[in-house]
Amino acid sequence: MTDRALAIVRSGALTTVQDRGRPGHAHLGVPRSGALDGPAAALANRLVGNRPESAVLETTLNGCSVRPRSTVTVAVTGAPCPVTVDGRPVSWGAPVAVPAGALLDVGTAVSGVRSYLAVSGGILVEPVLGSRSTDLLSGLGPPPVTDGAVLPLGTPEALHARVDFTPQPAPPAELVLRVTPGPRDDWFTPEAVRVFTTSTFRVSSASNRIGLRTEGPAVERARSDELPSEGMVLGAVQVPPNGRPVIFLADHPTTGGYPVIGVVREADLPAAAQAAPGTPVRFIAVRHR
Repeated sequence: MTDRALAIVRSGALTTVQDRGRPGHAHLGVPRSGALDGPAAALANRLVGNRPESAVLETTLNGCSVRPRSTVTVAVTGAPCPVTVDGRPVSWGAPVAVPAGALLDVGTAVSGVRSYLAVSGGILVEPVLGSRSTDLLSGLGPPPVTDGAVLPLGTPEALHARVDFTPQPAPPAELVLRVTPGPRDDWFTPEAVRVFTTSTFRVSSASNRIGLRTEGPAVERARSDELPSEGMVLGAVQVPPNGRPVIFLADHPTTGGYPVIGVVREADLPAAAQAAPGTPVRFIAVRHR
């Protein structure tokens, strides 16, 4: 009987199992989670013949190394990085056959932050609330991948894509985020709103799957009191007391008490997932989503 599994040799800085997430459970306090760069994860699945909802591995900065126990087709997308099989360079952004027992290494990102490794059949860890995603905030789903872990794989359903290479958006040199003002922009001075929409911030190294933190000019409040906790949505831009905006990503809390000055369009968030520390960030106010 074929052993459909993937052994983790090097887990890297942070590697998690991700799929499309578990939307619709915010009323239970459960974040959406899921791949931060959804288009990159979907492309990886398409390249190996998986369904769009199949689970993949999301790596952070320095990739990971894995050893399949049966022959598989893989694809690496997202942040560009070197990919090797038993030390031999293979294609990034294209389907690659990996023999049983061979060492597949997803290297350090050349640019960007997060790479996606899809394996034919998909990662078949046990789903929780309909998703196999790791949620760093609530702890739902499988834990982050560790050295020596063995992840089960599903059975391939289709032939992989017959392509040599697929174009993908480059990680941003500058992150430009369209933001709809409100619902609490009236908690800030007119000058603070101007600073928010005209200044250049930078991505902080303290960013994670919960939120992209920024460094730069302080966005000052007009009020010093605090809000009761209220619902938070994906892309909400909270401003904590230090005045530095925080953009909520997939593992964000479902409630919060800091005022939200605006909400980033969901279509702009995959680029935010690939913005490395130090990347310039600008917020552009738009009135319609």
